[in-house]
Amino acid sequence: MTIRPYQEKDREAVRFICLNSDGPCDLSEPDQHYILTTYCDYYIEREPQNCFVAADEEGRAVGYIICAENFDLFFAVFLRDYISRLSATPENYPDMASHSADLQQKYKAEFPAHLHIDLLPEYQRMGLGHKLVDTLVSHLQHKGIPGVMLTVGTLNLVGQSFYNKYGFSVLEKTPGDVAYGLKL
Repeated sequence: MTIRPYQEKDREAVRFICLNSDGPCDLSEPDQHYILTTYCDYYIEREPQNCFVAADEEGRAVGYIICAENFDLFFAVFLRDYISRLSATPENYPDMASHSADLQQKYKAEFPAHLHIDLLPEYQRMGLGHKLVDTLVSHLQHKGIPGVMLTVGTLNLVGQSFYNKYGFSVLEKTPGDVAYGLKL
């Protein structure tokens, strides 16, 4: 297994991983569209230089870490170019996306970058998540980014355990999310 920069050839694999990191995807088309638009497409389309994949022996992506390095730039582009893609999504999704953005907005001075990380189930608990975060942290440090954050669902105890062990600090807990930050 290797960690390498994202390449355009990884696009469909990364989108597949985004939808299937908790097991086979059983979401409706509108739900899949929402997930990909909100948590994947911006990053690989607009900031591929801040995206990395875990690749198997054949070079296929089996996991990824994707990142926006500047919240203000991300949010402006997301509102301008991506939010219109969500017009046909279920009503509660824009609220969910806006809640996460509110948390990121609140902590952007210390943690201007934010990340998403996923691995296919059969590649979890192999140390790849740690290696992906190490790679991104080194990349962001080299760019002079002072901190990175993320949000994870309050019910995702495995994810919370991972971030705690890695050294992320809890910034805030809300009924639906836990915001984590890591100073670089």
